[in-house]
Amino acid sequence: MVNENVAQAIGLVSFLLGLSTFYQKDDKKLKVVMLMLNVNHLIHFVLLGSITSAIGALISALRTGTSMYTKSLWAAGLFIALAVGSGIGFAQHWYQLLPLAGTIIGTYSIFRLNGIALRVGFLLGAACWLTNNLIIGSIGGSLMEISVIGINLVTIFRLYQDNAKCKITPQQQE
Repeated sequence: MVNENVAQAIGLVSFLLGLSTFYQKDDKKLKVVMLMLNVNHLIHFVLLGSITSAIGALISALRTGTSMYTKSLWAAGLFIALAVGSGIGFAQHWYQLLPLAGTIIGTYSIFRLNGIALRVGFLLGAACWLTNNLIIGSIGGSLMEISVIGINLVTIFRLYQDNAKCKITPQQQE
């Protein structure tokens, strides 16, 4: 087994990638950095020995890459079905379903939502992942999800402000 310090160090890299991911206002840039985050998180969870978390990260990586090319409801459904099947096949305790629930929420969000709604979906998924990370002892993952929640809230506010500015007409500014 790999030294737990190595696993936690890789988790801290996920933390840094997570900060960068959810600060993005551009959905395309968000997805590119998120793909790197998902792959790094996959390695982190494998090293921690958390199989359902690793499966959730793998499905997340595949779905994020796919979502760069399609918004297909069928593609989203395929990845959601994979997460449900993985939960049925691998989860031995209720809490092992949390990363898969987060993956399902994130999958729907990344395929079907954009802008503020996309980030609200990510907030809900982050709550599932945060609970999972606290339970399995992922330091970097826990720090990341706490930060992701905060950064998403700030980004939602920034997007809301941008949308409000777009609605101001010249007459309203006087």
